[in-house]
Amino acid sequence: MDAPVIEIIDTREPDEKNFIEGATGPWEVVIGMEVHAQVLSNAKLFSGASAAFGAEPNTHVSLVDAAMPGMLPVINEFCVEQAVRTGLGLNAKINLTSVFDRKNYFYPDLPPGYQISQYKQPIVGEGTIYIEVDGEEIAVGIERLHLEQDAGKSIHDQHPDYSYVDLNRAGVALMEIVSKPDMRSAEEAKAFVSKLRTILRYLGTCDGNMEQGSLRADINVSVRRPGGPFGTRCEIKNVNSIRFIGQAIDYEAQRQIDILEEGGTIDQETRLFDPKKGETRSMRSKEEAHDYRYFPDPDLLPLELEEEWVEQIRATLPELPDAKRKRFITEYGLTPYDASVLVADKAAADYFERVAKGRDGKAAANWVINELFGRLRKEGLSIEQSPVSAEQLGKIIDLIKKGDISGRTAKELFDIVWTEGGDPERIVEERGMKQVTDLSAIEKVVDEVIAANPDKAEQAKAKPNVAGWFVGQVMKATQGKANPKAVNELVRRKLGIE
Repeated sequence: MDAPVIEIIDTREPDEKNFIEGATGPWEVVIGMEVHAQVLSNAKLFSGASAAFGAEPNTHVSLVDAAMPGMLPVINEFCVEQAVRTGLGLNAKINLTSVFDRKNYFYPDLPPGYQISQYKQPIVGEGTIYIEVDGEEIAVGIERLHLEQDAGKSIHDQHPDYSYVDLNRAGVALMEIVSKPDMRSAEEAKAFVSKLRTILRYLGTCDGNMEQGSLRADINVSVRRPGGPFGTRCEIKNVNSIRFIGQAIDYEAQRQIDILEEGGTIDQETRLFDPKKGETRSMRSKEEAHDYRYFPDPDLLPLELEEEWVEQIRATLPELPDAKRKRFITEYGLTPYDASVLVADKAAADYFERVAKGRDGKAAANWVINELFGRLRKEGLSIEQSPVSAEQLGKIIDLIKKGDISGRTAKELFDIVWTEGGDPERIVEERGMKQVTDLSAIEKVVDEVIAANPDKAEQAKAKPNVAGWFVGQVMKATQGKANPKAVNELVRRKLGIE
């Protein structure tokens, strides 16, 4: 939906790192987004029909969704609560009075011939999201959030002569979150959608599953000379992948630059992104708000909220990503980067906290980010599908700290737990993986290795770094079970290296 016409204020100074170099000089891309987020609700916005994904076509359709004569919409209070919760999570103004309007257009998958949406008086006003790109924090303004119902789905590829209509999505509650044109690169736009999706998942107001269409973005792209007036924008509709968002913006910006440098003009239009070709193509001329003939829906009274009710919702908000990131840095001593990686997914952040409880936070973060996340990515699994529980990983870290196993053995143990399961402590005992800490036993092996390599021992006295070779030989002889610190100290002492 097009937001009401407002005065757009440019709040960012030109930054050379975002410029696109053209044949006639530098250009700057300006990006705003309209993100459609499906409200996490069992029922639709104005009917009791199921909002579940993946059902057989036309099985989740009520008489209201099908626009049968005489059927009246009834607002789903939970969807309203979810919209307010989202607005609060976006540091946005909650409008205690909002109005539902009819947006009139005619598509086969829109039975009533209009969409119930919000126009001049949305439920949520201005807010802010903070993103980080290349170590720089950028504030992206939120213009508004409004509630609206989704349309159905037209299916064109099942029969050469017919198109079909599936109304399962018709009436599903959407939150349209409209940003200000504050982004200046594809990377910033990708970071914005990623951050927004993370916030929605933390709040529990949208599952963010882009592959199922529950989060999709319309991208407004224009180009201009750095610091100049805004150019003519083109809207790229319904992009359902963060990677595709970046590709669509890069292609569209270059397309517009090429046209302008050849002396042409940009037509304001709606375009589609073809991920197979990696390009955008024209869909239709861009509609303006007056084309939809908005007017207040006569079947729905203005939505009046009480301040006390809004504050009750505010009191139930979870710790959001920015606050959690700051806490991870101060409480666990993590680097800003590690903290950002961990809080990007709520389930991952919760997993980390279970591992870190009562343990060294940096060690826990290192194992979660490098070993666990690396293995999950390799095998295409989510954190919820991890074969290694937080409790098991915590025990592995405990065994390292106690000196029972070395870091190398810990990785072997991690692999065993991943593939076979089991209690790490019991596995170490049963398989004889425990680290040798008996100094007399280690000393005996050190003496044997030095005695067998007198020439190397002489070299080590002149070149102390040769001591590392002896450490490796001792670790090899003990099958990696000797305590590396003890081995290193004994080798240097025996060789007379200070």
